[in-house]
Amino acid sequence: MSGQLEAPDGPMWRHSLDAEVHAAKTAIAVRLRHIRQHHPEGPFSLAKLAERAGVSKRTLASAESAEGTNLTIETLVKVTHSLGIARWAYLLDEEVFQQVNAELETIKELRRRRVQSVALRASHSAAVSTGQLSKLLTGIIDAAAQARDSLRGAPPTAGEQQHVSGPRPAATTE
Repeated sequence: MSGQLEAPDGPMWRHSLDAEVHAAKTAIAVRLRHIRQHHPEGPFSLAKLAERAGVSKRTLASAESAEGTNLTIETLVKVTHSLGIARWAYLLDEEVFQQVNAELETIKELRRRRVQSVALRASHSAAVSTGQLSKLLTGIIDAAAQARDSLRGAPPTAGEQQHVSGPRPAATTE
């Protein structure tokens, strides 16, 4: 009868499980290479990331290899934590991977534009997603850059002129 589940020890089940394990190892390898190359503080060599995470370079190299390796939960958590990523599922879950990468790109852009600090406050009644905040911040940064660029070369206002050259002398009536 089709549609029935095969016993967990059957050959098709084993093949499917092997394929899933291989797919997971491949995804971890791709994500690990990606974060090493695209982290805002990177790129990181295998040796540098291993040092930061407190794991062996060999373990990371094996994880990035075509065959992959069976990383422990401890290693996954150490690697993500060492990179400032609080969501250890980053290396396991595609949605988390995409969300964190969007956040890291925003951080890179803020650093590139020399933004020193940004304070955000969200109330419980107006919860905003990280993606929405990222778009909002990017829009603010772009608007500020456009304003700065449009003001370059413009003559100073009276207030700016007074600030630069001091108070203007009083007009005399002669």
